[in-house]
Amino acid sequence: MKKKFILILVGMSMFFSCDQLLDIEPEYTQDAENFFNTPEDFNRALTGAYDLMQASYLIQWIGEIASDNAIAGGESVNDSRGLHEIETMTHGGVNSELRDLMRFNYAGIARTNYIFENKDKINFDGKDQILAEASFLRAYYYFVLVSFFGDVPLVVDKRLSISEIPNTDRAPKAQVYEQIEKDLQVAMETLPWTNPTIGRITKGAAMALMGKVLLYQGKFPEAATILGDLITNNQAGYGLFNDYSRLFFVANENINEDVFTIQYTGLEGGGYGCLVCLEGNAAVGFNGIRQYNGPLYGDGNSYNLPTQDLYDAFADNDPRRAATLLDIDAFIAAQPNADDITYAIGGGGHTGYYNNKYIKRLDERGLPDDDLTSPLNYRVIRYADVLLMAAEAFQRTGNDGRARTELNKVRARVNMPSITSSGPQLLEDILTERRLELSGEGYRFFDLVRTGKAAQEIQGFVVGKHELFPIPQVEIDLAGGKWRQNPGY
Repeated sequence: MKKKFILILVGMSMFFSCDQLLDIEPEYTQDAENFFNTPEDFNRALTGAYDLMQASYLIQWIGEIASDNAIAGGESVNDSRGLHEIETMTHGGVNSELRDLMRFNYAGIARTNYIFENKDKINFDGKDQILAEASFLRAYYYFVLVSFFGDVPLVVDKRLSISEIPNTDRAPKAQVYEQIEKDLQVAMETLPWTNPTIGRITKGAAMALMGKVLLYQGKFPEAATILGDLITNNQAGYGLFNDYSRLFFVANENINEDVFTIQYTGLEGGGYGCLVCLEGNAAVGFNGIRQYNGPLYGDGNSYNLPTQDLYDAFADNDPRRAATLLDIDAFIAAQPNADDITYAIGGGGHTGYYNNKYIKRLDERGLPDDDLTSPLNYRVIRYADVLLMAAEAFQRTGNDGRARTELNKVRARVNMPSITSSGPQLLEDILTERRLELSGEGYRFFDLVRTGKAAQEIQGFVVGKHELFPIPQVEIDLAGGKWRQNPGY
């Protein structure tokens, strides 16, 4: 998704991730005074704003590892120590992964704000759509931040200088959500249902994210309205892909099930020094089988390993279990050359299972180092998620019949029997279905938190503390100590 762009961001430390986030060519020759003078400048700036979504690997890791779905894994407990601390609920304000997540998303916000700061410089056909896409991107980045950290500094339509940071406090999350909804409303009203450029945001993506934002806030009637409208009108032709077992293969990307997807390519190499600079999906290689030598799969780093608890949650006849979790020993035993297949167990933990949705396959590798260059897209919102969110919203507003209808569409796709329950049991069935359908995709932790189930499902979870992650201490220090830390940290 990354293209050459010329863009100077902000002087704010947390808005930067590494030097490679900027692609200034030639150096020091363009700034706001001689940029945004052509439609192409706006398009290049928008491409730069899309680019920070490459950090999706952090959401996919943390959303699973913080829950009952996965352990951190890896070479040792000191290999990405921050993930191991999140797994055991011992994380604090010094955590590399959480700091990266905050910085990368604020870098994305800074890039959208830079566009809005200059939005009146010229007029041209298509500018409204560029601004609407930028509105969506800003909403998405803020939604990630508010989901992880709660109250966060709210910066809109401008960049901050270093001197302004100590005077910029954390905004209440209700205020941040208000801005998110405002931006998504612009996107919904302006964007078309389809876009010839693959990966660009559409009206359906904006509606789906708005539904999720409303659901996360407990605004169930509003969520039911938006999601119901998306399902009923559906001018983009969204649907459920017929073969769940192959849904997460590169060959089946950008299909009717993809509502909001982050695009990746395997045609550009990269290094470990800046994972957000990659054009490939870093999660895929990191989730792979350590030192594996055998058919179908490539070797990887054994991160984000599914748990026995997740495996046991599936019925034996549910095809989503095999599509979601690779039982490595059972897979090897079923091969004709089983004695020739080898793999290694990392010191960071081993469950016997691997994330079979986002995993390196031999015929899907990118350029060297192919641990870092997977072309497998990250599906932020699938149509199945839209149906399940709608089912929950309808049930919570008393419409059990419509809730069952949307829930059973998801189950029918994998030939599982229809759910016939009502009331509180129906809600439980919907939430269970979310785990079965969406496990491995990075949203289990947030589902547990927002439904009040985290303490009973996550070992070590402390009520009143672990609903949010800590603000990185270095960012508090950069703000002159003015930002208060989240409770309990």
